[in-house]
Amino acid sequence: MLAAIFGIGGPELTTEERAFFRDTQPLGFIVFARNIQDPDQVRRLVADLRASVAHADAPVLIDQEGGRVQRLRPPHWRAAAPAARFGALARRQAQSAAKAVFLNHQLIGAELASLGIDVDCAPLIDVHQPGAHDVIGDRAFSGDPEEVATLGRAATDGLISAGITPIIKHIPGHGRSMVDSHHDLPRVATPHDELARTDFLPFRRLNDMPWAMTAHIIYEALDPKLPATLSPKVIGEVIRGEIGFDGLLLSDDMSMKALNGPLDDLTRRALEAGCDVALHCNGKMEEMRLIAAGAAPLSKAGEERYTRGRRQVGKARVAALDQVEAELTALLA
Repeated sequence: MLAAIFGIGGPELTTEERAFFRDTQPLGFIVFARNIQDPDQVRRLVADLRASVAHADAPVLIDQEGGRVQRLRPPHWRAAAPAARFGALARRQAQSAAKAVFLNHQLIGAELASLGIDVDCAPLIDVHQPGAHDVIGDRAFSGDPEEVATLGRAATDGLISAGITPIIKHIPGHGRSMVDSHHDLPRVATPHDELARTDFLPFRRLNDMPWAMTAHIIYEALDPKLPATLSPKVIGEVIRGEIGFDGLLLSDDMSMKALNGPLDDLTRRALEAGCDVALHCNGKMEEMRLIAAGAAPLSKAGEERYTRGRRQVGKARVAALDQVEAELTALLA
């Protein structure tokens, strides 16, 4: 399997995409709003994606956080609340907020499972910082690291209960970014000890999760030259070392403008720095070919982390969904 996850261009797999996936055998796929029409169409697409590679259990990812980042939307799917709403509840009723987060993510997970999607790029456990760019904003639970860790754990528990693999992001922390990494490279000048007390804390508390996604950010106190995704020091000493995360490490989208350079070279560097898998989202075939050229087969360590993560999640354990939704509605009222 190639250490890459790819998106596609539209709601159906094209002949060119099918041939590309047959030839490259990526680990998995990611779907976006441009790929989604209705439940039956999504189920067909997910099945077609898996049929295009030799490993029939290829993971299919989606960004379904709730709030402004959810690819499945009404009328076919529920409109989930943003993370900040649960953080606001936590400041009044901490226990109720954790329960609400669990139920919300259990419902999200059940929706994904019904479509054959088995990995959610959630929860976002970045710590919100006043004055930072709104790229995180209400996607964050809170500005309190302990609160973020507690609610993040509830979110991952909810997804796992529905048989969905969660991805904690953006490790080691995106909450201080003053620019949007989709368009520019953020630089964070915060001292290492302060980062450790705040930004890193939720990731340390959830370092047993199966997958994590990197941040395309330069942390000047850690590596003043390279963003985390490309930094052997940040990945080796901080993510794997200080934070203690030993699950599958996925890059954020390699096509984001925070990264500068040829995509094949960037992909090679991300994997050499310690990412297990490179993510590419926009479905542009010319870019996908460059990602594939720079990628390598999934390493033995990556295979072990991937396999361990699948065992960690297991099968769904969800009660009656109408009861779950009614309980969530009451908690958020």
